[in-house]
Amino acid sequence: MQSEEIRKRFLEFFKARGHAIIPSASLVPENDPSVLFTTAGMQPLVPYLLGEPHPAGKRLVNVQKCVRTQDIDEVGDATHDTFFEMLGNWSLGDKAAPDGVGEAGYFKEETIKWSYEFLTSKEEGLGLDPSRLFITVFGGNDSVKEADEESKKIWMSLGIPEHRIYIMEGDSNWWSPGDNGPCGPDTEMFYDVTEKGLGDLTKEAFKQADKEQKAVEIWNDVFMEYEKKDGRIIGKLKNKNVDTGAGLERLAMVMQGKDNIFETDLFTPLMNAIDMRAASQDLCAKRIVADHIRTAVFMIADGVLPSNTDRGYILRRLIRRAVRYVDVLKMKEGTLAALSDVVVLKYESVYKNLSSEKEHIGQTIADESAKFRQTLERGMKEFEKISRHGISGKEAFALFSTYGFPLELTLELAVEQHITVNKKEFEEELKKHQVLSRAGAEQKFKGGLSGHGEMETKYHTATHLLHQALRQVLGEHVIQKGSNITPERLRFDFSHSEKLTDEQKKKAENIVNEQIKRALPVSYEELPIEEARARGAIGAFGDKYGERVKVYTIGNDKTGIFSAEFCGGPHVKNTEELGHFKITKEEAVAQGIRRIKALLES
Repeated sequence: MQSEEIRKRFLEFFKARGHAIIPSASLVPENDPSVLFTTAGMQPLVPYLLGEPHPAGKRLVNVQKCVRTQDIDEVGDATHDTFFEMLGNWSLGDKAAPDGVGEAGYFKEETIKWSYEFLTSKEEGLGLDPSRLFITVFGGNDSVKEADEESKKIWMSLGIPEHRIYIMEGDSNWWSPGDNGPCGPDTEMFYDVTEKGLGDLTKEAFKQADKEQKAVEIWNDVFMEYEKKDGRIIGKLKNKNVDTGAGLERLAMVMQGKDNIFETDLFTPLMNAIDMRAASQDLCAKRIVADHIRTAVFMIADGVLPSNTDRGYILRRLIRRAVRYVDVLKMKEGTLAALSDVVVLKYESVYKNLSSEKEHIGQTIADESAKFRQTLERGMKEFEKISRHGISGKEAFALFSTYGFPLELTLELAVEQHITVNKKEFEEELKKHQVLSRAGAEQKFKGGLSGHGEMETKYHTATHLLHQALRQVLGEHVIQKGSNITPERLRFDFSHSEKLTDEQKKKAENIVNEQIKRALPVSYEELPIEEARARGAIGAFGDKYGERVKVYTIGNDKTGIFSAEFCGGPHVKNTEELGHFKITKEEAVAQGIRRIKALLES
């Protein structure tokens, strides 16, 4: 079964069970400064999991784009990747909606039953063999002592033998986004992918099969009953929620009878294009290039640009790492930009913004690759300085970390010059670096899901004022291309081809401050998307919205409407709460895209 069919069947299965299909959110979290990327399907839905009503109702289903980079050094094996698609269905509360919008919510029984039906049904689902399923359920941890016996009984009622259901103590079956946000126990489904079948396994034998990827996790049902704050459970949520996830890449691997994700149809066009261009047959290098270029394409399409900080640094690292492995494969310069077109062609029917951003994606990758080539030239000069009497592991690592030399390149050059490289010492230095990198990533992601504090709320509202002010000053071609909000400042990216003059910046700043002084009310209403567009509301990210949207309006019929925009919040109730608005910097970030940084002063 091809990936397109898996996506289609999943969405239709849950649509038939009262779920509204909602589109994928951007990879750039709109209202969550605590994380660099959307890392899980539940992340864009946190406000609704915490109790805010969703415009589409209580039952939702989607395919969400995600990026995780903490395992970047593992990419090249059978299953690790940095970009992936997460299939998910949601229940926002297990009681009927009081306003009559949407279907009633549900909890454990329906969730587990539908997961099982989709996995095993030949007519509506994937038609997997139920005798190859293994199930794990929550067995208690330091925060919640009780094991989830209810989920175990539901699985047994569906015909799963008790000896194939494993009670897992500790945090292995507990899902939490970080130190803050909704969380709860989960039940996970694993599938036996061996040719002859593993048969029945003890708990320890199952753990080993999981470790060896003979039993592959293909689905996870999370029962969000609890709320965590600053790393501690503070109580139960207002509503019981369901958050499920099934990775498309792994499902495709299972459905297509492969032992790795790179032989599925999600990667084969890209892998074939790499094979045609590569002189070397280094399989790991091919997989790294395929993964990194695929992720880079999706990042750039969602407004990320190479830089030395935050998500821009992650993109830069991916592109430069891909360039290094292009050289390992002895491929021509310009290959990565050409490969980006292959990715766009594969996914453009699912994610429409890839087509419109195709030229920009290719140019960004080409420009960053060229910059890195210059860095490599400097690295060669450094290599010549240190390579007279052999290269220590620390020197080899300096070439790797500072100049982007992969160890393979250093070893190859060393052979040519008949000198040695201390490979063991290099690996020790690399291991230290990986420990520090992971610690840094954990610190960045430690905050969990937040971004609804007082100052973030103010800055978010201010971006609406700035957006409309720029359209008045520069023209209606101005459209938001991205934003980043912290408690200290706002950063706003928008479409415009020229540097703003001091007069234009001052004019935009004055317009914003004028609207603040006017004390305009801020309100929202839920509308069908076509009606919202007919009223003149603008959307920041194109196709990411569903059939019903929230339109936030600044001003009203009495004061006059200043702006109307599709958005998920949060916002202040009146512009007078914002204080004084000041633009601190304006700069270019890519061809046709400018960036403004601004502050709110009391």
